[in-house]
Order: sequence, then C-alpha cells, then structure tokens
Amino acid sequence: MEGVFPMSEDGEIYWFQPKERGIIPLDDRFHIPRGLRRSMKKRPFEVRFDTSFQEVMEGCCDREETWIDPVIMESYCELFKQGFAHSVECWDEEGLQGGLYGVRLGRAFFGESMFSRKTDASKIALVNLVEWLREERVILLDTQWMTDHLRTFGGYEVPQVEYRQMLEEAVEI
Repeated sequence: MEGVFPMSEDGEIYWFQPKERGIIPLDDRFHIPRGLRRSMKKRPFEVRFDTSFQEVMEGCCDREETWIDPVIMESYCELFKQGFAHSVECWDEEGLQGGLYGVRLGRAFFGESMFSRKTDASKIALVNLVEWLREERVILLDTQWMTDHLRTFGGYEVPQVEYRQMLEEAVEI
C-alpha cells in the first residue's frame, strides 16, 4: 500500500507521495472553529451527499490553476459511478455554493478537493463529511497536503511511514 495520488499539470498526470501526509482527525481532536459554529446555527445551506458529483468537481477546478484536467475529471466521475467517490454539497436558493469530493476505500476517505462560492460553504461541507465518516466508522481522513485552513479543524501531518501504517489499517488489504 503506497498511498500515491494523481495530479495533472500541463496535460500530464503525475503521481505524488508527500513525505508528510495531511490528516484530519475523526476523534475528539476534530475542532470546529467558534465562528463556524455560529454560522452553522443559522443553517445557511442545505447539505446533500452525492447529488451533483461532477458539478462539485467543476467547482473545484474553477480557479486560475488547477490539477483537475479532463482525464482526472472523467476518472473520478467513473469512480463515482462505481460507488467509490463521493461528494458533499452545500446548496441554497441560488444553487450549489460549495462542497468537496473524495474517494472512500474501506475505512479510509481520501479528500481530493473543495471549493466555496459563499462564506463557509466548503467548511460546512467538511464538518458534515466528518459526521458522516464517524457514522460509517471510517478511521482515516487523508487530506494529502496540509494547509493552514485544515489546521484550524485540528488537521496535522504524519510522516510517510506512520501514514502507511494508518492506511493499511484503514483499507485492510
């Protein structure tokens, strides 16, 4: 179990395996920032799962630079059709405002990308993803790379050796 993931650049697909892997904890270390808690109480979005997978991917690649090319899009849409890829979507009366997508294998979920058109939409999608993963008894939420944004939720990095152990336990191959 290697834990590599694809990204596209200039029409080429490259495989990555960071020395430090980003992880979002699914236990009590997961943290919802205070301001986001306040925002969530207002229920600004209807959260849905797996209703507009491709539209979420399109939202994720609607930026100046993206690693999602047509081959990546087609591949992940096929994974969705086969039941491996999932999306979490935040909707309001104006349409899809944010979300995220990733791939689930066994008790592991690999977060691929997220986007937001309105304040807190992707963050609310992440909180709902964590709730669903907990219900499903998933034990690994792999974010691939760590960002300051993900650290606010309790995200942390683990060395490649530790990550592989976590991955083997979660995927149980």
